[in-house]
Amino acid sequence: MTDTLHLLADKLGIAKSFKAVGLKKNLYEVSDDILKFFCKTYGYNADSETDIKLSLEKLAAASWKKMLPEIVILHHDNMSFTAVLSDKQLNSEIKIYISAQENNNKQEVDFELVKTGEMKSFARETLNKVVIKLPQIFAYGYYKLEMCTVDANALSVMAVVPDKCYSAEAVSNGKLWGYALQLYSLKSKHNWGVGDFTDLQKFVKMCGKIGAAIIGLNPLNVLFHDYPENASPYSSMSRLFLNPIYIDVEKVLGFDKCMADTLLDEIAAAKEGELIDYTKVYNLKIKALKKLFAYLKTQPSYMQKLADFIKLKGYDLETLATFQAIYHEQKQKGNCGWMNWDKNLRNPQSKAVSDFKKAFADEIMFFEFLQFEADRQLQEVYKTVQKEGLKVGLYRDLPVGVGKDSAELWTDKYVFIDDAGAGAPPDAFFPFGQKWCVGAFNPFELKKRAYEPFLKILRANMAYAGALRIDHVMGLMRLFMIPDNKNGGTYIHYNFEDMLDLLALESHLHKCTIVGESIGNVPEGFLDKLKAKGIYSISVVWAERWNDGNGDFKMPEAYPENAFVSVGTHDIPPLKMWWFGYDIELSRSLNLITDDEKYQQYKVREADRYKLLSALDFNKTWPSDNLRKGNYVYGEGYPEGIEEALHTLLSQTSSKVVLLQPEDIFGVDKRQNFPGTDVDKYPNWRRRLPINVEDMESGEAYKRNIAAVKKFR
Repeated sequence: MTDTLHLLADKLGIAKSFKAVGLKKNLYEVSDDILKFFCKTYGYNADSETDIKLSLEKLAAASWKKMLPEIVILHHDNMSFTAVLSDKQLNSEIKIYISAQENNNKQEVDFELVKTGEMKSFARETLNKVVIKLPQIFAYGYYKLEMCTVDANALSVMAVVPDKCYSAEAVSNGKLWGYALQLYSLKSKHNWGVGDFTDLQKFVKMCGKIGAAIIGLNPLNVLFHDYPENASPYSSMSRLFLNPIYIDVEKVLGFDKCMADTLLDEIAAAKEGELIDYTKVYNLKIKALKKLFAYLKTQPSYMQKLADFIKLKGYDLETLATFQAIYHEQKQKGNCGWMNWDKNLRNPQSKAVSDFKKAFADEIMFFEFLQFEADRQLQEVYKTVQKEGLKVGLYRDLPVGVGKDSAELWTDKYVFIDDAGAGAPPDAFFPFGQKWCVGAFNPFELKKRAYEPFLKILRANMAYAGALRIDHVMGLMRLFMIPDNKNGGTYIHYNFEDMLDLLALESHLHKCTIVGESIGNVPEGFLDKLKAKGIYSISVVWAERWNDGNGDFKMPEAYPENAFVSVGTHDIPPLKMWWFGYDIELSRSLNLITDDEKYQQYKVREADRYKLLSALDFNKTWPSDNLRKGNYVYGEGYPEGIEEALHTLLSQTSSKVVLLQPEDIFGVDKRQNFPGTDVDKYPNWRRRLPINVEDMESGEAYKRNIAAVKKFR
């Protein structure tokens, strides 16, 4: 590797080396081939030494090309930004105007200009970097910034940001509890085979009765209409809109018992079994919704509300619905995936797409209707949250990326890194890393757009939420990217400070507490940055152990204070599965481990079980009417009351929020998701809870576990 290539990579934020995750933190050197690929992706050729030197010159000149950057981010204690002015402009009258982003009522503002002494000559012109100091303090928010000089005007976005993210007073000052819920998993007497927004509404009312403050949800984003079995909520078609599978069809205007009677057999079939049949459920709902849409088109009042929604959501909704309609039409022709469409259809601005909109206007409006109805029903859930007085409310989840075959990439592919996808770095199981086929923002293009694509996604997922979980929050700083046609990859870096500042601003504007999922390869000092920014962390019981997670379980007072804590997550075996080691057996049955590894893991698990029992004993958290009866070596069964004991321990911790998983309360012994496996190996994201929502409150396990967590909260 050449020093100049390393220098170019450094300046572009492309990692030359990285440490692997896990106990063996091997240092990986990134190949020249990978470095050159990402340099070229950013628009800087690195094929030869001459190319690299020219790219370094081009990069050095870039910061001098514009009078104002695309966005200036200001704090109340430092209302200043950098500008570039020619000698002629510097010696002329300069005016600065600022207006609110939503109007053009600009006002001229006073400022102080400070020369930095930095100068650069281009052709016959000398440019100067100066600092503009604004004596006036502006409220948090976005503004239009205009600088006018003798021969040029420049426009920019000005963002005035808080130092920390918003935190609900109840979270900051209290010790709260709630649930971590997979909405699709909810069973009920009324739903059509998958948990829906009415089920969620019922769950909210249950929480209101018992003092739960928060309901954590899986991502609710829209998935692929033509592939219902692609059920991972983390592989969205668009993070801007909702999954219509969560619509309660019976709550749509025009549905009546007569329609229900005609669908009784199909509804019953869709509700059968322990696992969700997404094709059966989704297609049944779409069939009914199409009938309802045909009826609703005759209802002027409803259609006016739909038209208002379409206008409000604008271009983003129009392109999503158009994409879905084209995708469906092209699939009938065997053209799966938008990159396999006719070239003209791959461009949303093309005449071919314009002609399609005219020819398929009704189909496009149907997809817009689905979004309207999903949004309307989620809004009803939010109203119930307010009525029931949940202190935080819905805690939504924002995925780190989006499927490469998604509407987001089709709509605006240039803001994403081309020919590469996000993934995971190498480890013992995946020597070349993991390709997730997830699209990721190009950091240079993102800044050029004043971060608007990132902001839109934040806003969409903060809607109706009191808290937002940022999946793989390290992605605000860096993502591991793997080229599509190469082995190996590297980390690309984002403008971390900008991303944090804008996240803080959006959290205040939406009054939304921010939580960062940071399990994995966490850069040194990263968690301190999050804490300083007021972002809460996530933790699980299995991580709160000494000796890098291999020693004794920590006492409650040793848990992190600024954290949302739970027994596990959707990616971790529920308590009963962990106890019996069914997850180890599952790994062996899928040939992910050998017999020797299985034996060793069982030995470790037996020791871990005893460590857990010891922690519960020491903290005296066993229910008084159900004390521990033995050591429960394999073959002696499952300790009655262990869920209560563990939830009592969590309630004693210093952590701000404790989240209960229904899977633990109701003794589920199978996991919701097995990372690294596809549906052909394991039924990820398909497992229903063993009890109906309507029956939860009367269940003994429910009552006892709620009492356990409320002992200290």
